[in-house]
Amino acid sequence: MLLRIINQWTEAQAELRRICDRAHDEQIFNKEATVREVLQAVKRKGDEALLAYTQEFDQQSFTADQLRVTGSELDAAYRQVPDKLVAAIRLAKKQIEAFHRMRVPQSWVNFGDDNIVLGKRYTPVDRAGLYVPGGRASYPSTVLMNAVPAKVAEVPRVAMVTPPGPDGKVNPVVLVAAQEAGVDEIYRVGGAQAIAALAYGTETVPQVDVITGPGNIYVMLAKKQVYGTVGIDSLAGPSEVLVIADSQADPNHVAADLLAQAEHDPMAAAILITDDANLAEKVAKCVEEQLVDHPRRTLTEKAIAHYGMAIVVDSLEAAAALSNEFAPEHLELEIAEPWDLLPKIRHAGAIFLGYSTPEAVGDYLAGPNHTLPTSGAARYASPLCVETFLKHSSLIEYSPTALQKMAGAIDLMTAAEGLPSHGYSVKVRTEEPS
Repeated sequence: MLLRIINQWTEAQAELRRICDRAHDEQIFNKEATVREVLQAVKRKGDEALLAYTQEFDQQSFTADQLRVTGSELDAAYRQVPDKLVAAIRLAKKQIEAFHRMRVPQSWVNFGDDNIVLGKRYTPVDRAGLYVPGGRASYPSTVLMNAVPAKVAEVPRVAMVTPPGPDGKVNPVVLVAAQEAGVDEIYRVGGAQAIAALAYGTETVPQVDVITGPGNIYVMLAKKQVYGTVGIDSLAGPSEVLVIADSQADPNHVAADLLAQAEHDPMAAAILITDDANLAEKVAKCVEEQLVDHPRRTLTEKAIAHYGMAIVVDSLEAAAALSNEFAPEHLELEIAEPWDLLPKIRHAGAIFLGYSTPEAVGDYLAGPNHTLPTSGAARYASPLCVETFLKHSSLIEYSPTALQKMAGAIDLMTAAEGLPSHGYSVKVRTEEPS
């Protein structure tokens, strides 16, 4: 069977660690030098380097004035996209916007004793850059998941970069999604050079404050290296799903969910953990059957062969423990009582509960974001959200009375740290002139 079945706990742990580390092997590290060269060249030479790398890596020849998608192209996109698909995009946008509006953090101020005022003030970044992958498929859902939270956060300027197709044009469905989501400007460029352009700015592409969106390994490495110059959402990719299923789960459904992840990329991971050995066997057979006429069979088989498996454990509690070690990007609980197991789940980017909640629901229009932490990052990171595009400032105001009361303690602390001017800045306000 293409989908391996593992029964040993230690072997399962080792395989999960291997999969979690698949984006950090020696071949990946070797790519960092190439990415560093691209970033520095674009930083120094701007559009000249951006266009040269686009020609070298993507075999796309543009002039600087052709980088930005024009208004006529945006208008033409609507004529190329079926009305029903436009309506689906608008529905997805509505759902995503409604979810994110519920979670907008509010600035606050607290007035305490002695007229001490403390608070927190949220403000959006000035400019956001969104990366939308191309290549193997078009991703209008990624446009919505990145642009809508930025707009809910009231970011004044949202720029999007995306690699064009072989004809030099951006997929019309992606363009429609960008317009519906409120993207302000779109540039036909991808790869590490696009991340460099957003991070440092060129004559044509604006410098931004935060970059979000998934991409290939070069995009991920570029985001990693420009972090600090700009903010980023996460180092997303490759993608993964872990399904915990019990004896009542439909093997055909589980197999479809595994393949739905595997079809993304040859490095995508698709993992089943179950307490029913019979189910594991049935799912493995269903995977074979569903691959027979699969349009993306070659890359999907590679993903299943290298990063797919079914693990048989003694209990659902054991399944939860293994899942927590892996900290999956997507976690499906295809079990009879998912809410009972939920308290035992500590680490996951998004959790899909029950037999009728495939990952695809969350990928497109449930509302929660589908840009999620991968490769174990769910242990400490969270999905992209409105807060990704916001930063907060602390607010502090002390009255003369409050400062007088705190002066002694501050003086002791500053003396302990050997910072006399810190102490003097308080004394000069609280002690009578001699």
